Amino acid sequence: MAALVQVEANGLLDSSMAGTAYTAPTTPIKCRLMTANGTATSAGTEVTGGSYASQTATFSAASAGSKSTNANLTYTSMSATMVVGVELWDSAGTPIRRWFGALTANKTTNSGDTFSITSGSLTGTLS
Repeated sequence: MAALVQVEANGLLDSSMAGTAYTAPTTPIKCRLMTANGTATSAGTEVTGGSYASQTATFSAASAGSKSTNANLTYTSMSATMVVGVELWDSAGTPIRRWFGALTANKTTNSGDTFSITSGSLTGTLS
């Protein structure tokens, strides 16, 4: 995971440097797979088709400015596509995007494939 989205970064900065109340995300946090990566200000293009559905991401306690997933994320019956990145969204009535990042290497899936992100390999860092 590479970066916070701009809205999330601004909220954390305002909270930690100005005492402004931070609005915590509505859980669970969902990990979406992307076919085109977003930026700090705009969402990417989410995978569609097959039996694809975003997955709930759970995380270990933060340590040394990082926080990593503590369970595998498994996406079954994927469509034929190329996954290039991930985004983390909350579960509010209108979900809010919190983090985004490119995969280390793009991954092509065939129709019916399973795509997995192993425990500990999805990490957010602030430092």
